[in-house]
Amino acid sequence: MNTRALRRIGIVTGALTTSALVLAGCAGSGGGAATADPNEKVTLTVATFNDFGYSDALLAEYSKEHPNVTIVHNKAATSNDARANYFQKLGKTGLADVEAIEVDWLPEVMKYSDLLAPVPDDLKDRWLDWKAKAATDADGKLIGYGTDIGPEAVCYRSDLFAAAGLPTDRDEVAKMLQGDWAKYFEVGAKYTATTGKAFFDSAGGTYQGMINQVENAYEDPSSGKIAIDPEVEKLYTQVLDASATQSAHLGQWSDDWFAGLSNGAFATMLCPGWMLGVISGNAKDVTGWDIANVFPGGGGNWGGSYLTVPAGGPHVAAAQELADWLTSPETQLKAFADAGTFPSQVDAMKSDELLSATNEFFNNAPTGQLLTDRANAVTVTPFKGQFYFQINDAMQKALTRVEDGTQDKAASWSQWKTEVDAIK
Repeated sequence: MNTRALRRIGIVTGALTTSALVLAGCAGSGGGAATADPNEKVTLTVATFNDFGYSDALLAEYSKEHPNVTIVHNKAATSNDARANYFQKLGKTGLADVEAIEVDWLPEVMKYSDLLAPVPDDLKDRWLDWKAKAATDADGKLIGYGTDIGPEAVCYRSDLFAAAGLPTDRDEVAKMLQGDWAKYFEVGAKYTATTGKAFFDSAGGTYQGMINQVENAYEDPSSGKIAIDPEVEKLYTQVLDASATQSAHLGQWSDDWFAGLSNGAFATMLCPGWMLGVISGNAKDVTGWDIANVFPGGGGNWGGSYLTVPAGGPHVAAAQELADWLTSPETQLKAFADAGTFPSQVDAMKSDELLSATNEFFNNAPTGQLLTDRANAVTVTPFKGQFYFQINDAMQKALTRVEDGTQDKAASWSQWKTEVDAIK
């Protein structure tokens, strides 16, 4: 998730904070943005979720360059909270001037592209082609300012690995985990047999990495209709079989999960770039976290976001200028330095600043090159239609029901299928 320009690259971020979304906008349907009055004093609200790398210091840079602009930054606790707020208020009142959206609910957003101010035409070449294409409507209107993408690696506790007699050097760990998901769970079985402790954080978090490697998991791209790939049930079974002994059963974003990042409740977790800031911000006193240049099954992308400008707000032109600045290659590199949000801008990805970036918290890991390698390893871009978010959210709840003992694996799967059948 998202921003740029790099003085020193070593990702040490503050703790994840929370709050609600709010935005506003008001531009015509043309390809350019009106120029904001540089003398008009305005307060712009930016609404995000999780950790986009938009620190108070970063936003203060913009206000220093634009002394007429005061920025209020609100953060939703989770993407789900942000999504609920966004669709309740889009086209009405109450959204922020700049609203963050997540890629998994982008298809839903695209149905309402007429309610969003366009990204100016002269910015369209800023992003990777597929990043811009996903946020472009049938009329060729780009409605999302791309922030980050989420190439995935594996984060691990080297101190816990050492205690279990496993390799700790990141290159050796990468070799040990090289292979498919069965290999990852095989190593996990050895770890839990030796230590009696959990290998990974949750079935839900692990499943997300697995399902992101399935091209058409839930929908038929030609018709847009719901069509569940048989691979989905296989992955559901595989991750829950492993979860029975290897998972800490800590739902991501829960208080216990945040505590687990520092108290050693689990030894590994799947790590898109934006997760690095979450870990470092919530495990500040831990010295054992590291990251390996490997991902089960080859490569995967988890997440990535956009900024949008609702077209009905009071300061659309000023909001477009701020969204432009927040998603420039320079600012995106600053966000990467702060929170590990891997940039989606072409120039940022080619920059020496990115490729030479290291992360002090993760034992000075070469995160710039490592995440670039992981991005280049991605071979599947999953189709995410208008039903994807609802179906996947229902799946996450199905996995949680099994992990918390509410239902067994078969009953939870059956309930999930019933819920999917009810989605229109």
